[in-house]
Amino acid sequence: MNFSRLVEQRESVRKYSSREVEEEKIHQIIEACRLAPSACNSQPWHFVVVTDPELKGKVAGASFSEVLRFNKFALQAPVIAALVAEPPTWLSKIGSSIKDKDYYLMDIGIVAEHFCLQAADLNLGTCMIGWFDEKKVKNLLNIPAKKRIPLLITLGYPEKEKKRKKIRKPTEEICSFNAYP
Repeated sequence: MNFSRLVEQRESVRKYSSREVEEEKIHQIIEACRLAPSACNSQPWHFVVVTDPELKGKVAGASFSEVLRFNKFALQAPVIAALVAEPPTWLSKIGSSIKDKDYYLMDIGIVAEHFCLQAADLNLGTCMIGWFDEKKVKNLLNIPAKKRIPLLITLGYPEKEKKRKKIRKPTEEICSFNAYP
């Protein structure tokens, strides 16, 4: 697919069909993630891909409550991937410390978008979820307490046709040349 078309097509999906995601497509998505760039090639990530329906339901349940229900759509997704932050290499840690920038978080953002773009190229939908009970998800997936889960990503076939992208800010509001406005 043409990259510009792929970027136009990729959106956060919150309504999934019950159709299962083929295992080979999941492997293709993870391969795209494996190839994602990272600071000092540290690759500070690990994906726990949840396909078991009962476990997936419990993980989805950790993303909403009776009061905060905005992630309840996660129950519909046939797959949820937990993106676990792994320790960066010592060189990346040193660079982060010297420059006061969390390079591993930039790397997590890059790999998460690789996940979502590859899924979109396979006509699958995704949604990144940052609001969830991290401790509960760690317990459900046997992730060590010291590790962090920056994101959950839902994955599945969209229930309906993709919508047109929501209105975006004009280019002039998000970009300037040679100086900040």
